[in-house]
Amino acid sequence: MGGLSESTGAAWEHLRRLPVWLAPALLTLAVTLTGLGSAQLWRDELATWSAATRSPADLARLAGTIDAATGPYYLLMHIWVAVFGDSTIALRAPAALAMTVAAGLLAVLGSQLVDRRAGLFAGLLFAVLPSTSRYGQEARPYALATALAVLATLLLVTALRRPGWARWAGYAVAVVALGLTHLIALTLLAAHALVVLVTWWRGPAAAGVATRAHPIANRAPPASRDRSAGNREQPTARRDPAAGRDRRVWRWVVAVVPVVLLAGPLLLKARAQQSRQLNWVGLARLDDLSALPGGVAQSSVVGGLLVGVAALGAARLGRRALLPVSAMLLPVLLLFAAGTVVPLWVPRYLVFVVPFACLLAGAALAAVAAPAALVVLILTGLLGLPDQAALRRTHEWPRSAPVDYAGAADVIGAGQRPGDAVVYSPRHSWLFLDLGIEYHLGDPPRDVLVTEDEVRRGDLWAAECPQPAQCLAGTSRVWLVVAGRHAEPLAAVPGAKGDALRADFTVAQVWQRPGLTVALLTSSPGR
Repeated sequence: MGGLSESTGAAWEHLRRLPVWLAPALLTLAVTLTGLGSAQLWRDELATWSAATRSPADLARLAGTIDAATGPYYLLMHIWVAVFGDSTIALRAPAALAMTVAAGLLAVLGSQLVDRRAGLFAGLLFAVLPSTSRYGQEARPYALATALAVLATLLLVTALRRPGWARWAGYAVAVVALGLTHLIALTLLAAHALVVLVTWWRGPAAAGVATRAHPIANRAPPASRDRSAGNREQPTARRDPAAGRDRRVWRWVVAVVPVVLLAGPLLLKARAQQSRQLNWVGLARLDDLSALPGGVAQSSVVGGLLVGVAALGAARLGRRALLPVSAMLLPVLLLFAAGTVVPLWVPRYLVFVVPFACLLAGAALAAVAAPAALVVLILTGLLGLPDQAALRRTHEWPRSAPVDYAGAADVIGAGQRPGDAVVYSPRHSWLFLDLGIEYHLGDPPRDVLVTEDEVRRGDLWAAECPQPAQCLAGTSRVWLVVAGRHAEPLAAVPGAKGDALRADFTVAQVWQRPGLTVALLTSSPGR
């Protein structure tokens, strides 16, 4: 046992000589790159691919129609795809890199607010969470928003400790980027505002952002301290309430003006598009709060463990917990309150609060011996292994209901002939059946019912022929792709489209793939 303790101590001393961000960043990078391309692009990622492969003018039209909130991210991905291509790994690589940066920044933030051990354990804990892998392996803006949330908070702490316009300008840039990446992440500003006000009114120590070397806010300058060194009973600078009311609050207000000017119009446009963009979301209910830890952590067990350890960390930190606690809770409460009135409550929208829960948990782990803390980290990783494995099979939810776009595309590609057509049912669905087949097949059969594609419409869905029978005339073979598993796929197609297909075609062969059915239809005899 003595030898084990000595070796553990030596390893810890070695880690202490490394930059605090290095181990969390490397571990996060290794975890997120593992199986990065294993799961197929799921429906939301297909939307990203569709948008990112459009021209900037077409992206502007898309933003004006349905997806303004994600428009800046799509533009960023357009540039990325132009350089690195649109393979599954290429599309997801920015998210993996963003989560890596988030882990490193979290370690630095923890070391600034608490100590080095807390920062290191916070970053390592963040690295092994299933949610870090899930959103670090998704071509969506959540990983980038997570990194920017931690960056903005770190820059806020720096600006509060050493006020200066250059530091506030850096903070302003980070907040603007955060808002343009993920509008809901701007709820983090409520936590920042609280900390700024407490700092302004009571000083950095009361807000929990004072440096460890100078825990008392607004102390006198060095010359004044030297003159009063022999007179400790009159700490005038500490007791004068007006001394704490400095310019920090006004500089913070100025720093957030750009986000109001730039993200404000985006927010108004997104609000007008809500009925189309979030028509699948219901109003928030009280039991949604209890399910949130499992939702954002992508594992109920791991989410519960994280909340429990974070609560211990908050109790240990006392007033130093103000920033991480408010950064974790205020966005949740604000989105929940709004979600009870307007359909907005989607757990993944709050992934950016996870690092702050990890920071609190890191503070708790820093209070125990390193071997015990490592046991908790390893246990967290082991408890999350089933979810880690499942998310690398599919990003669909529930995990037991994958959609095999690639399998359906393989069926069509193997049997496709010149002159073939393809029909999708349903067309206007969040499953994006057409995008899934187009992505995997590259050169699909002619989409016979399309009268105006999604790019020209400035939409995520194409417009279909109002008279399907006329558009199908002259076609002898049709590949029918239907959502779900159907023994009789023609019967599953509703409306005029189904009537036209049933009137003029018969089913030659049916293939069933997870979540999809593919049928080859041939024209009926005597047609």
